[in-house]
Amino acid sequence: MLAYRHAFHAGNHADVLKHLVLDQVLRYMTAKDKPFRYIDTHAGAGGYLLKGAQAQKKAEYREGINRLWSRPDLPPAVADYVHLAQRFNLPQAQPGEPPPQLEKGMTPPLALYPGSPSLARMLMRPGDSMRLFELHPSDARTLAAHFGGRHVQVINEDGFAGLKGQVPPNPRRALVLMDPSYEVVSDYGKVVASMRDAVQRFPEGVYIIWYPHLARIESQQLPKRLISLAPKGWLHVRLTVAQTDSQGFGLAGSGLVVINPPYTLHETLQGVMPWLVDVLAQYEGASYLIEEQPA
Repeated sequence: MLAYRHAFHAGNHADVLKHLVLDQVLRYMTAKDKPFRYIDTHAGAGGYLLKGAQAQKKAEYREGINRLWSRPDLPPAVADYVHLAQRFNLPQAQPGEPPPQLEKGMTPPLALYPGSPSLARMLMRPGDSMRLFELHPSDARTLAAHFGGRHVQVINEDGFAGLKGQVPPNPRRALVLMDPSYEVVSDYGKVVASMRDAVQRFPEGVYIIWYPHLARIESQQLPKRLISLAPKGWLHVRLTVAQTDSQGFGLAGSGLVVINPPYTLHETLQGVMPWLVDVLAQYEGASYLIEEQPA
Protein backbone atom coordinates (compact mmCIF):
# COMPACT_ATOMS: atom_id res chain seq x y z
CA MET A 1 0.00 0.00 0.00
CA LEU A 2 1.83 3.12 -1.23
CA ALA A 3 -0.98 5.70 -1.27
CA TYR A 4 -0.71 6.63 2.42
CA ARG A 5 1.49 9.62 3.33
CA HIS A 6 1.75 10.61 6.98
CA ALA A 7 2.37 14.24 6.01
CA PHE A 8 -1.42 14.69 5.76
CA HIS A 9 -1.78 13.84 9.46
CA ALA A 10 1.51 15.02 10.99
CA GLY A 11 1.24 16.54 14.45
CA ASN A 12 -2.39 15.57 15.02
CA HIS A 13 -3.79 14.31 18.34
CA ALA A 14 -2.77 10.74 17.47
CA ASP A 15 0.84 11.85 16.98
CA VAL A 16 0.73 13.66 20.30
CA LEU A 17 -0.22 10.51 22.19
CA LYS A 18 2.12 8.24 20.23
CA HIS A 19 5.14 10.51 20.58
CA LEU A 20 4.48 11.33 24.22
CA VAL A 21 4.61 7.61 25.02
CA LEU A 22 7.59 7.00 22.72
CA ASP A 23 9.48 9.82 24.44
CA GLN A 24 8.85 8.35 27.89
CA VAL A 25 9.90 4.84 26.87
CA LEU A 26 13.05 6.09 25.17
CA ARG A 27 14.04 8.16 28.19
CA TYR A 28 13.65 5.09 30.38
CA MET A 29 15.76 2.94 28.07
CA THR A 30 18.55 5.49 27.71
CA ALA A 31 18.77 5.82 31.50
CA LYS A 32 20.50 2.43 31.56
CA ASP A 33 24.10 2.05 30.37
CA LYS A 34 23.55 -0.91 28.06
CA PRO A 35 23.04 0.06 24.38
CA PHE A 36 19.83 -0.83 22.55
CA ARG A 37 18.36 -0.90 19.06
CA TYR A 38 15.40 1.24 17.97
CA ILE A 39 13.36 -0.48 15.25
CA ASP A 40 10.69 1.54 13.43
CA THR A 41 8.62 -0.65 11.10
CA HIS A 42 6.75 2.22 9.41
CA ALA A 43 9.15 5.13 9.75
CA GLY A 44 7.62 7.60 7.28
CA ALA A 45 9.71 10.53 6.06
CA GLY A 46 11.20 11.37 9.46
CA GLY A 47 9.92 14.96 9.48
CA TYR A 48 7.11 17.03 8.00
CA LEU A 49 6.62 20.59 6.76
CA LEU A 50 3.41 21.80 8.38
CA LYS A 51 3.04 24.69 5.93
CA GLY A 52 3.28 22.30 2.99
CA ALA A 53 0.35 21.36 0.78
CA GLN A 54 -0.12 17.90 2.29
CA ALA A 55 -0.19 19.02 5.94
CA GLN A 56 -2.36 22.04 5.07
CA LYS A 57 -5.03 19.97 3.31
CA LYS A 58 -6.76 19.23 6.63
CA ALA A 59 -4.32 21.00 8.98
CA GLU A 60 -4.77 18.29 11.59
CA TYR A 61 -1.79 19.61 13.57
CA ARG A 62 -3.90 22.59 14.63
CA GLU A 63 -5.95 20.30 16.89
CA GLY A 64 -2.83 18.45 18.07
CA ILE A 65 0.68 19.82 18.66
CA ASN A 66 -0.48 23.39 17.97
CA ARG A 67 -2.67 23.32 21.09
CA LEU A 68 0.38 22.49 23.24
CA TRP A 69 3.05 24.57 21.55
CA SER A 70 3.11 27.74 23.66
CA ARG A 71 1.26 26.68 26.80
CA PRO A 72 3.02 27.63 30.05
CA ASP A 73 1.32 24.86 32.08
CA LEU A 74 2.63 21.71 30.38
CA PRO A 75 2.98 18.74 32.76
CA PRO A 76 6.63 17.59 32.90
CA ALA A 77 6.16 14.56 30.62
CA VAL A 78 4.29 16.63 28.04
CA ALA A 79 6.90 19.38 28.29
CA ASP A 80 9.66 16.85 27.55
CA TYR A 81 7.91 15.82 24.33
CA VAL A 82 6.99 19.36 23.25
CA HIS A 83 10.57 20.55 23.82
CA LEU A 84 11.81 17.83 21.45
CA ALA A 85 9.36 19.02 18.82
CA GLN A 86 10.51 22.60 19.40
CA ARG A 87 14.16 21.56 18.97
CA PHE A 88 13.22 20.11 15.60
CA ASN A 89 12.11 23.61 14.56
CA LEU A 90 15.49 25.18 15.24
CA PRO A 91 17.95 25.71 12.36
CA GLN A 92 18.98 22.21 11.35
CA ALA A 93 22.41 20.70 11.86
CA GLN A 94 24.21 18.81 9.11
CA PRO A 95 22.31 15.84 7.60
CA GLY A 96 22.67 12.84 9.86
CA GLU A 97 23.02 14.97 13.01
CA PRO A 98 20.29 15.75 15.57
CA PRO A 99 18.98 19.32 15.91
CA PRO A 100 20.76 21.66 18.32
CA GLN A 101 19.66 22.13 21.90
CA LEU A 102 16.78 24.47 22.77
CA GLU A 103 17.79 27.48 24.84
CA LYS A 104 15.80 28.04 28.03
CA GLY A 105 12.71 30.14 27.43
CA MET A 106 12.90 29.81 23.64
CA THR A 107 9.73 28.92 21.71
CA PRO A 108 10.43 28.80 17.97
CA PRO A 109 7.58 29.17 15.46
CA LEU A 110 5.78 25.91 14.69
CA ALA A 111 6.72 25.06 11.10
CA LEU A 112 7.99 21.46 11.22
CA TYR A 113 6.90 18.30 12.98
CA PRO A 114 9.34 15.47 13.79
CA GLY A 115 8.46 11.91 12.89
CA SER A 116 9.21 9.08 15.26
CA PRO A 117 12.76 8.49 13.92
CA SER A 118 13.68 12.14 14.52
CA LEU A 119 12.35 12.07 18.08
CA ALA A 120 14.28 8.87 18.73
CA ARG A 121 17.51 10.26 17.30
CA MET A 122 17.36 13.25 19.64
CA LEU A 123 17.36 10.94 22.66
CA MET A 124 19.57 8.07 21.58
CA ARG A 125 23.26 7.79 22.44
CA PRO A 126 26.28 7.14 20.18
CA GLY A 127 26.34 3.41 20.99
CA ASP A 128 22.65 2.86 20.26
CA SER A 129 21.47 1.80 16.79
CA MET A 130 18.46 2.42 14.53
CA ARG A 131 16.70 0.31 11.90
CA LEU A 132 14.16 2.35 9.93
CA PHE A 133 11.79 0.56 7.55
CA GLU A 134 9.77 2.54 5.02
CA LEU A 135 8.09 1.03 1.96
CA HIS A 136 7.14 4.27 0.17
CA PRO A 137 10.09 5.03 -2.12
CA SER A 138 9.89 8.82 -1.82
CA ASP A 139 9.73 8.76 1.99
CA ALA A 140 12.51 6.18 2.10
CA ARG A 141 14.73 8.47 0.03
CA THR A 142 13.99 11.36 2.37
CA LEU A 143 14.89 9.22 5.37
CA ALA A 144 18.12 8.08 3.77
CA ALA A 145 19.10 11.68 3.00
CA HIS A 146 18.71 12.79 6.61
CA PHE A 147 19.60 9.69 8.61
CA GLY A 148 23.13 8.47 8.21
CA GLY A 149 25.92 7.08 10.33
CA ARG A 150 27.47 3.80 11.26
CA HIS A 151 24.64 2.73 13.56
CA VAL A 152 21.68 3.69 11.33
CA GLN A 153 20.13 1.67 8.53
CA VAL A 154 17.26 2.93 6.34
CA ILE A 155 15.57 -0.02 4.68
CA ASN A 156 13.15 0.47 1.77
CA GLU A 157 11.14 -2.66 2.56
CA ASP A 158 7.91 -3.81 4.19
CA GLY A 159 8.39 -3.40 7.94
CA PHE A 160 6.02 -6.23 8.80
CA ALA A 161 8.26 -8.71 7.03
CA GLY A 162 11.50 -6.93 7.88
CA LEU A 163 10.99 -7.09 11.64
CA LYS A 164 11.60 -10.83 11.58
CA GLY A 165 15.24 -10.28 10.64
CA GLN A 166 15.80 -7.72 13.39
CA VAL A 167 14.83 -9.67 16.50
CA PRO A 168 16.50 -10.74 18.63
CA PRO A 169 19.15 -8.05 18.23
CA ASN A 170 22.71 -8.10 19.50
CA PRO A 171 22.92 -7.06 22.29
CA ARG A 172 19.51 -8.34 23.32
CA ARG A 173 17.89 -5.00 24.06
CA ALA A 174 15.48 -3.25 21.71
CA LEU A 175 12.47 -0.99 21.35
CA VAL A 176 10.13 -1.69 18.43
CA LEU A 177 7.58 0.87 17.24
CA MET A 178 4.88 -0.39 14.88
CA ASP A 179 2.40 2.17 13.57
CA PRO A 180 1.04 1.30 10.12
CA SER A 181 -1.67 3.35 8.45
CA TYR A 182 -4.40 0.65 8.75
CA GLU A 183 -5.88 2.02 5.54
CA VAL A 184 -5.97 -1.57 4.31
CA VAL A 185 -8.00 -3.81 6.62
CA SER A 186 -5.43 -6.59 6.27
CA ASP A 187 -2.99 -4.44 8.29
CA TYR A 188 -4.77 -5.47 11.49
CA GLY A 189 -4.01 -9.13 10.90
CA LYS A 190 -0.46 -8.32 9.82
CA VAL A 191 0.17 -6.40 13.04
CA VAL A 192 -0.93 -9.34 15.17
CA ALA A 193 1.01 -11.90 13.12
CA SER A 194 4.16 -9.80 13.07
CA MET A 195 3.98 -9.12 16.80
CA ARG A 196 3.31 -12.76 17.62
CA ASP A 197 6.42 -13.81 15.73
CA ALA A 198 8.56 -11.02 17.23
CA VAL A 199 7.52 -11.73 20.82
CA GLN A 200 8.20 -15.43 20.37
CA ARG A 201 11.66 -14.67 19.01
CA PHE A 202 12.45 -11.93 21.49
CA PRO A 203 10.11 -12.00 24.53
CA GLU A 204 12.13 -9.47 26.53
CA GLY A 205 11.84 -6.73 23.88
CA VAL A 206 9.81 -3.57 24.40
CA TYR A 207 7.07 -3.17 21.78
CA ILE A 208 4.88 -0.11 21.15
CA ILE A 209 1.94 -0.72 18.80
CA TRP A 210 -0.23 2.22 17.73
CA TYR A 211 -3.78 1.82 16.46
CA PRO A 212 -6.57 4.18 15.35
CA HIS A 213 -9.71 4.42 17.47
CA LEU A 214 -12.39 3.75 14.87
CA ALA A 215 -15.89 2.30 14.88
CA ARG A 216 -14.84 -0.71 12.81
CA ILE A 217 -14.67 -4.04 14.61
CA GLU A 218 -11.03 -4.70 13.68
CA SER A 219 -9.94 -1.56 15.53
CA GLN A 220 -12.06 -2.40 18.57
CA GLN A 221 -10.65 -5.92 18.83
CA LEU A 222 -6.98 -5.18 18.18
CA PRO A 223 -5.94 -4.20 21.75
CA LYS A 224 -7.21 -7.48 23.22
CA ARG A 225 -5.51 -9.47 20.46
CA LEU A 226 -2.21 -7.74 21.17
CA ILE A 227 -2.50 -8.02 24.94
CA SER A 228 -2.95 -11.77 24.58
CA LEU A 229 0.55 -11.95 23.04
CA ALA A 230 2.33 -10.32 25.99
CA PRO A 231 4.50 -12.87 27.82
CA LYS A 232 4.77 -10.71 30.94
CA GLY A 233 3.46 -7.19 31.44
CA TRP A 234 1.53 -4.84 29.17
CA LEU A 235 -0.07 -1.39 29.18
CA HIS A 236 -2.95 -0.11 27.06
CA VAL A 237 -3.70 3.61 26.76
CA ARG A 238 -6.37 5.26 24.59
CA LEU A 239 -7.27 8.90 24.00
CA THR A 240 -10.68 9.77 22.54
CA VAL A 241 -11.06 13.41 21.50
CA ALA A 242 -13.59 13.55 18.63
CA GLN A 243 -16.93 12.14 17.55
CA THR A 244 -17.40 9.96 14.52
CA ASP A 245 -19.92 11.14 11.95
CA SER A 246 -23.54 9.99 11.75
CA GLN A 247 -22.49 6.84 9.86
CA GLY A 248 -19.73 5.98 12.33
CA PHE A 249 -16.83 7.12 10.16
CA GLY A 250 -13.89 9.23 11.26
CA LEU A 251 -10.95 9.07 13.67
CA ALA A 252 -12.29 9.39 17.22
CA GLY A 253 -8.84 9.05 18.77
CA SER A 254 -6.06 6.53 19.02
CA GLY A 255 -4.45 4.06 21.36
CA LEU A 256 -1.21 2.26 22.10
CA VAL A 257 -0.46 -1.18 23.44
CA VAL A 258 2.97 -1.40 25.08
CA ILE A 259 4.36 -4.87 25.68
CA ASN A 260 6.97 -4.98 28.47
CA PRO A 261 6.43 -1.29 29.38
CA PRO A 262 8.70 0.61 31.77
CA TYR A 263 7.34 0.34 35.28
CA THR A 264 7.20 4.16 35.42
CA LEU A 265 4.91 4.57 32.41
CA HIS A 266 1.56 3.87 34.08
CA GLU A 267 2.07 6.48 36.80
CA THR A 268 3.26 9.06 34.27
CA LEU A 269 0.22 8.56 32.06
CA GLN A 270 -2.15 8.66 35.02
CA GLY A 271 -0.82 12.14 35.68
CA VAL A 272 -1.01 13.53 32.15
CA MET A 273 -3.99 11.89 30.42
CA PRO A 274 -6.71 13.93 32.21
CA TRP A 275 -4.81 17.08 31.24
CA LEU A 276 -4.51 15.94 27.61
CA VAL A 277 -8.24 15.23 27.45
CA ASP A 278 -9.01 18.77 28.62
CA VAL A 279 -6.57 20.39 26.19
CA LEU A 280 -7.20 18.25 23.08
CA ALA A 281 -10.95 17.59 23.42
CA GLN A 282 -13.05 18.44 20.37
CA TYR A 283 -16.36 17.53 22.03
CA GLU A 284 -17.79 17.15 25.55
CA GLY A 285 -17.53 13.37 25.58
CA ALA A 286 -13.73 13.26 25.22
CA SER A 287 -12.14 10.63 27.48
CA TYR A 288 -9.17 8.40 28.13
CA LEU A 289 -8.50 4.82 29.18
CA ILE A 290 -5.47 3.32 30.90
CA GLU A 291 -5.22 -0.34 31.82
CA GLU A 292 -2.24 -2.51 32.57
CA GLN A 293 -0.95 -5.82 33.79
CA PRO A 294 2.42 -5.33 35.53
CA ALA A 295 5.16 -7.86 34.85
